[in-house]
Amino acid sequence: MKLAMCLLILTSRKVVSENSSSNTVNGEQYLFDFNGADDVEGWQEQSDTVRSVGMSKAVLVMHQNTLYKRAIFFALLNPQMNGAGFAGVRALRRYDLTGHSKLQLRCRAQGQHNGFKVVLRHKDLNDEPNHSFEQFFQGPKDEFAVRDLAFSEFKAYYRGKRVSNETLDISQISSIGIQMYGGVYQPVKQKGPATLEIDWIKAV
Repeated sequence: MKLAMCLLILTSRKVVSENSSSNTVNGEQYLFDFNGADDVEGWQEQSDTVRSVGMSKAVLVMHQNTLYKRAIFFALLNPQMNGAGFAGVRALRRYDLTGHSKLQLRCRAQGQHNGFKVVLRHKDLNDEPNHSFEQFFQGPKDEFAVRDLAFSEFKAYYRGKRVSNETLDISQISSIGIQMYGGVYQPVKQKGPATLEIDWIKAV
């Protein structure tokens, strides 16, 4: 009997970790509430070291004291001469965000650079050769602020380059990631260290 109960608890925890959060309040769905019960377990690095020329590094860690609790994204970007390179993390979790119009992050950037992007994937097409859906944003400096990322503005990319006009299916989100980008196809090139403190990520 005790063994059966343990297996039931473990199975329940696995389902929660692999599927969408049930933390929905007033139509706002928290994907990750780092101020609350969520931590960074399950987030994995996804940087340019997946290729032989890559030399960048990224990590997402929890930062907590007696007064606050949040996640911090640390990135060290070592791009190629043309700006190619990325340092990021991602979480493989399934979300049905039907009825929501945008993603929100409450965050603050510190360091020399504050150019980041959110990377979404859908339908369990989480790896190459499938493209991703990306949106660039500037992390607010000095003070925490909310960045709004409309789902309609997520565009399809492959290795940093715009590709098809395919639309993101927000009813079948299967991966969410954060990256510091080098800028191979962007007017601004970035390199070196950057940080992004994150209180929460939610759909509204």
